[in-house]
Amino acid sequence: MASGGPVRADQLWNSGAVRTLVAAQDPGGLIRLGRLGHGWHQAELGSRIGCSASTVSRLEQQGRRADLNLVRHAAREVGMPMYVLAASLGLVVPPATRVAPDWPRCPEEDPMRRRSLLAAGLAGPAALLGGLEDALASMPDPTGSSAPLDGRLAVARAHFDAGRHDKLLASLPGLLADAHHVARTREPLPLARLSAAYSLASQVLTKIGRYEQSRLSADRATVYADWSGSPLVAAAAARELSIVLRHQDQPVSAQRHILDAVSKVEETGLRTDAQAAAYAQMLCTTSYTAARAGDRDQATAMIHAATLAARALPQEAPTGRLFPITPAAVDLYAVGVHWALGDAGAALEAGRRLRTEQFPTAERKGRMHTDLARAWWQWVKPEQTAAELLAAVRVSPAEVRDRPAIRNIVTGLRTRHAQVPGVRALVAAVGKGTP
Repeated sequence: MASGGPVRADQLWNSGAVRTLVAAQDPGGLIRLGRLGHGWHQAELGSRIGCSASTVSRLEQQGRRADLNLVRHAAREVGMPMYVLAASLGLVVPPATRVAPDWPRCPEEDPMRRRSLLAAGLAGPAALLGGLEDALASMPDPTGSSAPLDGRLAVARAHFDAGRHDKLLASLPGLLADAHHVARTREPLPLARLSAAYSLASQVLTKIGRYEQSRLSADRATVYADWSGSPLVAAAAARELSIVLRHQDQPVSAQRHILDAVSKVEETGLRTDAQAAAYAQMLCTTSYTAARAGDRDQATAMIHAATLAARALPQEAPTGRLFPITPAAVDLYAVGVHWALGDAGAALEAGRRLRTEQFPTAERKGRMHTDLARAWWQWVKPEQTAAELLAAVRVSPAEVRDRPAIRNIVTGLRTRHAQVPGVRALVAAVGKGTP
């Protein structure tokens, strides 16, 4: 779990995120970063500088176009050094700052290795990708189904949650075609449904390592979400786009998209549980995105802010919530964040109290086990790695079978630790498609 206090100022203001925002001359983004590092909502910063939350939102978005006195006041309140503020305003040249991670980059993000993993193929879902690829290239005619789209979306989501990737991929072309047909009215609700269908397509395509198709789906989800006018649907689409950008080695763009989504969710005022859940989810994704980019300080700041934001959320998310985040889910994100930062010990400590019963879906239960397996593998503990992966197979085989990076760990166990208990059973469960 993230630490209980705000991130140290010397860490925050010497981070890679700060360097990026200074180079972009974005003082508003720096104020937002400092605010989140303290774990404050926009209203909390507003009360400290004598303005409303909406004014803070505009300040963070407008940056250099905002009132300079207010910018200075906010910068001082969040603890931003004056040389950082001056550089972001274009008044001075920023001092050289070396921000280089001292941990190894996680191998699954290596482009050459990623291509080799994808070349290995995914025997089950890959056979069904042709129909979805054709639909993304040229939308088929509507199916004529009389079943309500909301119900079909719920079924499609249930397929994802249960790890039934083959059934989900088979259903998506018809679902997208019918959602497009209904959305011709340009009414907000049909557009929101269409965006949700594309977000789901992006989610499963990313899961199985098909990033080009996922990027196309996420781009379309973003467009239709904007047209719908729903900030939560837009946040869901922005999240999927940021995730696929991260996988495509575009960390700066990924961080920009997800931070913009955080701001838009905050503009809702976080007056409902659904809005608060969306905010916590965006912070989790921001943290993991920063960790994958090697920005330890921003990753730590964001997962701490997410922990604070999730405190008031229920332990079990209501059925149908767009962002079913819970305090336990934030702890699971912390496992991934520390793993991405190369700190297996901290990752395992973050997940020490996690139990499968805290997660309602097979996909999340399996993800808990695979995230812990990655941490054990990083720590060179093959016995524990195999045990966690076998546990994942028992609750959601697709989490091991269909994810290229996890299959790669299975390959490592098979080739280097074949005599470890459970490895043979694991290889047999994953199947012959293991590279």
